[in-house]
Amino acid sequence: MIPLITYVLEDMNKQLERMERSLNLLNEDLVWNRTKTSMNSIGNLCLHLAGNEYQNVVSAIGNRPFVRERTREFTAEGGMSKEELIRLLRATRSQSEEILSALTEEDLSREVIIRFEREDWNRMHRSNASEGETCDTRVIGRLLVQVAAHYGYHAGQIVVLAKMLQDNDVHVSGQYH
Repeated sequence: MIPLITYVLEDMNKQLERMERSLNLLNEDLVWNRTKTSMNSIGNLCLHLAGNEYQNVVSAIGNRPFVRERTREFTAEGGMSKEELIRLLRATRSQSEEILSALTEEDLSREVIIRFEREDWNRMHRSNASEGETCDTRVIGRLLVQVAAHYGYHAGQIVVLAKMLQDNDVHVSGQYH
């Protein structure tokens, strides 16, 4: 496997393990608890990470159908257990690993199309896309770096939220800090 892809997957898998350990510290109510109305729950963040990874890796790079309900990722107030969230994250990762393991060095410089729902596109770009395209392009190598950074950012939020919601001495990151 290409070194960049190996590094990206190793880091994202490490983050996924931290999120799983964090989820396993909580009961179902805490997984969907919003500490403030303006914040997302851990459950919302898990849905968001699975959706983002699917959109960028499975759909854009893997050229599989674009299926994502981004708004629902942030408005859901339950409906999935922590075990179901973990299965969703792991299933998405499995699809990503399959797609990424087949890439060549040359593929890293290839552009791919990232599709968006019209509502999400308009919200992100503050323009009316009713007439225009609702997609963007990225070079695969750069996209992988962006997806991994995004994943790590939200994984860190999940770890912090879990510690705030259920105080304990477990070091979910595997590091003492």
